[in-house]
Amino acid sequence: MKSLLHSVLIVSMLVMFANTTQAQCNPEPFTSGCIPKLASGFNFLKSYKIDGQGGAKTKVEYSYVFTKGTQYMINVCATGETTDGIVISLYDSNRNKLVSSKINDQYISAIAYPCNTTGIYYIQYTFDESNQFCGGSALGFKR
Repeated sequence: MKSLLHSVLIVSMLVMFANTTQAQCNPEPFTSGCIPKLASGFNFLKSYKIDGQGGAKTKVEYSYVFTKGTQYMINVCATGETTDGIVISLYDSNRNKLVSSKINDQYISAIAYPCNTTGIYYIQYTFDESNQFCGGSALGFKR
């Protein structure tokens, strides 16, 4: 009888623990959904997964080599039609912020950058009042 009671207690605790953990982020639908949302004339280069691990991570960052004379577009997709508070910031190789998708407390879903210097650029995603901490992004270019 003690063994049965012990087993029931363990199973109950496992069920309670499973119900209190954060939902897993699945950025795949967001990344694939962002690709066709690149503006007309932009060619797809790369997609990025944005997983803030339920709020445990404050930022997600990637790097990419941009080429002089090329215009780049970076968009973000999250739950619904909104960005869910995910902010895109682009930094140059010296970590100087060049552009952000948060303008006057408004979140825009894409930024464009005309590159004047070839080099490594950093694409940083931060979470500003995000609910899901999960999304996707696409990088495109045109010359």
